Amino acid sequence: MNDLLHIAIVMDGNGRWGRKRGLTRSQGHYAGSQAMERLIYAAGEMGIKVLTLYAFSTENWKRPKDEVNYLMDLPAHFLTKKLPVFMDKNIKVCVSGDINGLPSHTRNAVTSAISTTKDNDGLIVNFAMNYGGRAEILSAVKSLMREVNRKDFKIDQVNDDMIENYLYTHGLPDPDIIIRTGGEQRLSNFLIWQSAGAELWFTDRYFPDFNRELLQQAIEEVKERKYRYRQEKIDF
Repeated sequence: MNDLLHIAIVMDGNGRWGRKRGLTRSQGHYAGSQAMERLIYAAGEMGIKVLTLYAFSTENWKRPKDEVNYLMDLPAHFLTKKLPVFMDKNIKVCVSGDINGLPSHTRNAVTSAISTTKDNDGLIVNFAMNYGGRAEILSAVKSLMREVNRKDFKIDQVNDDMIENYLYTHGLPDPDIIIRTGGEQRLSNFLIWQSAGAELWFTDRYFPDFNRELLQQAIEEVKERKYRYRQEKIDF
């Protein structure tokens, strides 16, 4: 059993993986969806409680129209096809992001997966779709302001917990590790609030090549970091 509650992954490099092999970016994204499926099942077997996957950011709308359309079709097909497997494996689907901004067929597949798996109590797979960290915080602040206007709140009563109640990830633990594939070493507007205490782990591997072994490597390296940190505090 794994003692890490929440692992979040920026699944970067799908398009570059495809181009490097003489394929299209969309074929790279499809390969990424296959890697994602394998990773979901591995995470469940490893005892991870929550797996958040950065599937589509608010910035991704700026990509070429054909690529965006494919990226909207992919989760719809994936969730519809894999829903029986998720039920069999007791996987619960959640989504962080502005679902209302998704095309109807994508939104319908997402909401169906959420509804169908809502009573499952195994691994929680949280897809970050149409997600942006700044937009999430702005939405939370607006919701909190509306709540303040309806009730007799004082400014001094506003705290972290109140803001977290309005985040997309409300009810989920903050991530222990944020992993980014593809060689870049930045968060790219991902879980800005929630990542305050997270360990960051980067790899040059493109996401279609990310696997269970690399996930285990990330976990072990982070555990070693935490152990060294505890020892340094004791020695000090």
